[in-house]
Amino acid sequence: MTNYALFVGLVTLDLIYLAQSPPQNNQKIVAADYTVAAGGPATNAAVAFSHLGNQAKVLGIVGSHPMTHLIRGDLQKYQVEITDLDPTTTNPPPVSSIIVTQASGERAVVSINAVKTQANNQAIPADILQNVDIVLIDGHQMTVGIEIAQIAKANNIPVVVDGGSWKPGFDKLLPFVDYAICSANFHPPNCQTEEEVFNYLRQIGIPHIAITHGEKPTQYLIQETGVSGLIDVPKTAAVDTLGAGDIFHGAFCHYVLRENFLDALASAAKIAAFSCQFFGTRHWMESFQ
Repeated sequence: MTNYALFVGLVTLDLIYLAQSPPQNNQKIVAADYTVAAGGPATNAAVAFSHLGNQAKVLGIVGSHPMTHLIRGDLQKYQVEITDLDPTTTNPPPVSSIIVTQASGERAVVSINAVKTQANNQAIPADILQNVDIVLIDGHQMTVGIEIAQIAKANNIPVVVDGGSWKPGFDKLLPFVDYAICSANFHPPNCQTEEEVFNYLRQIGIPHIAITHGEKPTQYLIQETGVSGLIDVPKTAAVDTLGAGDIFHGAFCHYVLRENFLDALASAAKIAAFSCQFFGTRHWMESFQ
């Protein structure tokens, strides 16, 4: 069954290098490999969702700068639609430079987020949620994300939030969220411990909450039953961990429309772990059946 999802948030151009280590001050290094791809949490999630046999659309700012041809070409290759919130802007898109360490798969990232490229609600197409089965919001286009979440909630369309880190406005978005899938770096105001984060999200009334920890087990809470616990992440020899969380979110959106919450978390973890065996954010798809 093919499902249709809307992914709201950051669209970047990622320049990804594979090297022995990140450079030190005043050091030049030679990369063993490199790749160029569209990036951003919502964008990478959309590519994963599309690859799993669905239709995906990204809602974000792309614009008309010459560099955006690389973004559009990459997303077209993976059959991801784009709805551009500011098609006339000639500003360059946010660019991320990423160095992946060969021995460990760890990555160092220098990036510009969407702070300088925020859209307003007037840019949202009136029919943007037509035929949409699920929405993911990464918080990088917060004003637009809040509006989309409210409309989705009113139309009984499930909303997933990618809580990579706390961003201003999340307090207004989270009341409309059905699935909060957060990283260990997600710290709402006055929350230092994971228990405090769970309590914060639970008090808002989010039905399903999970916090991921990379290769370590994912902790979850189901509000209705009060059931909590851990979901194991498959062990893998990581070549590159870049984008694994984004891929997790895209896979989760695929599986949660077919399975229960816990099974969807487990299935998404398998795909995210598998993706870490390949350099870059796209090569895993060539081997995934």
